[in-house]
Amino acid sequence: MKIETFYDPDTFTLTYAVYDPASRDAVVIDPVLDYDPLSSTTSTKSVEAVATFLERERLRLHYVLETHAHADHLSGSQYLKRRFDAKVGIGARIRDVQNVFRDVFDLAPSFAVDGSQFDQLFEDGAKVSAGTLAIEVLATPGHTPACVTYKIGDAIFTGDALFIEDYGTGRCDFPSGSADALYTSIHERLYALPDATRVFVGHDYQPGDRALRYETTIGASKEANIQLRASTSREEFVRKRSERDATLAAPRLLYPSVQINIDAGRLPQPHPNGRRYVVVPLDLKRKTRDDGSTA
Repeated sequence: MKIETFYDPDTFTLTYAVYDPASRDAVVIDPVLDYDPLSSTTSTKSVEAVATFLERERLRLHYVLETHAHADHLSGSQYLKRRFDAKVGIGARIRDVQNVFRDVFDLAPSFAVDGSQFDQLFEDGAKVSAGTLAIEVLATPGHTPACVTYKIGDAIFTGDALFIEDYGTGRCDFPSGSADALYTSIHERLYALPDATRVFVGHDYQPGDRALRYETTIGASKEANIQLRASTSREEFVRKRSERDATLAAPRLLYPSVQINIDAGRLPQPHPNGRRYVVVPLDLKRKTRDDGSTA
């Protein structure tokens, strides 16, 4: 098994192409569709780099695997699905996320909240075959209820659950997020894996302006993760994670990302005038008057 890594500096996102060099079977994890919020335009520069690699290496793409419905970048899954006839898969609890955000975005009653926008929904413990690649799905909720980790060989791909040890873990303040659930996911599930297990993270924010890192190990995380070591108690983690989350600003691309990603990466359908629109709720946590004052 080989792993090719792609980094999007605009959103600090890691995308992975995992493949068997003998059979040429491959999966891609968490691809990025570029989006400029100022001009409200998309581009395929990041996902095209992944596609070019797949074609150059003559790889057969079976799945685009999403670790969750991302809140900080648009998914490039549909581009890869169309180009390579691949399936798009995500954790089965995406239904919970769809239920929450259908109301947030006031989506049409026809918007399905059964996960049917995706080609495959993965339950905890699912075994997925992508040609010669054997993939195990581990439910790791907390950042969102639908988060999963993919285990392929001696490597796990943790999305926004577990980061490089000098950054810590994913935030838990999104709707239906839970620091308590994230503690269970990491401390009781991921940290139960062998110490030599390789960990490939979903983002690297490069604290202290250090060089990019995207790989660590379970052993290193248990010993040195700044937010959740093997010795960290549940109460301490939940308290500190909650305190930190209270200081964090919303992700820059929160509303376009979630709106599109709960629909499996599809852009909104054009309106009668031929244009597509992203919905941005105003003052989500409070009511306002027509003049902008708080009601």
